[in-house]
Amino acid sequence: MSASLQLERDRSTNPLDILEQIIAANEWAFERRSDGEMAAEAPGKWCDYGLHFSWSHEISAMAFTCAFDMKVPADRREKLYELLALANDRLWIGHFGMEMEDGVPVFRHSVLLRGAQGASAESLEDMVDIAITECERFFPAFQFVLWGGKSPADALAASMLDCVGEA
Repeated sequence: MSASLQLERDRSTNPLDILEQIIAANEWAFERRSDGEMAAEAPGKWCDYGLHFSWSHEISAMAFTCAFDMKVPADRREKLYELLALANDRLWIGHFGMEMEDGVPVFRHSVLLRGAQGASAESLEDMVDIAITECERFFPAFQFVLWGGKSPADALAASMLDCVGEA
């Protein structure tokens, strides 16, 4: 395969090209830092979420993080780690973690695309939607542990209540 044909193939299968269109259609702020990296900001009900996408064409994989707009004080991280483990038991896709340097909780997910013709717009939309949905669902639990003094188990139980009706 010629170098120009391979380059064209790599460009056409880069999922960041599709994600850029999705994010622009949602009118979210974003920055395409390179062919392999993009950052965006998505509004949520509780906070704005920092989205970061990294594409490696060498291994045909994309890493994605959705960061909360909060920093966890060092003295409260132990309780939050316990909450992360409990929350991760309830997830089908992705997992919660925490950036070590600045104590920011994140939702992470990676996608392997080796052998695929490329990622579909639908699967990428689902990936972003699932991340934001899970962050929104667990955000109250993070707040209950960090600022409400609740245990991780109690915070998770309280945040999993589904409200029905109107007050």
